Amino acid sequence: MHIDRVECLKELDRGDGQCKYLINHLCSIYEKRPDICNVDKMYELFFQNKMTREEYYQLNLQGCKEIRTWPASR
Repeated sequence: MHIDRVECLKELDRGDGQCKYLINHLCSIYEKRPDICNVDKMYELFFQNKMTREEYYQLNLQGCKEIRTWPASR
């Protein structure tokens, strides 16, 4: 949700800020979702040498909370 506010996720937006694969609040392609949607995969690919997994999880949670508060025009 609110993926229209994240540039690298805009191609997944169905036009209302929600992912085109989100159905009834569940990912319909979960097992084959893009790497950008897989927190653990992104950690392993890009962040494991920069921070602990717990730090990465906390930053992801913080980012999700912040996105919810951004104005839609951002």
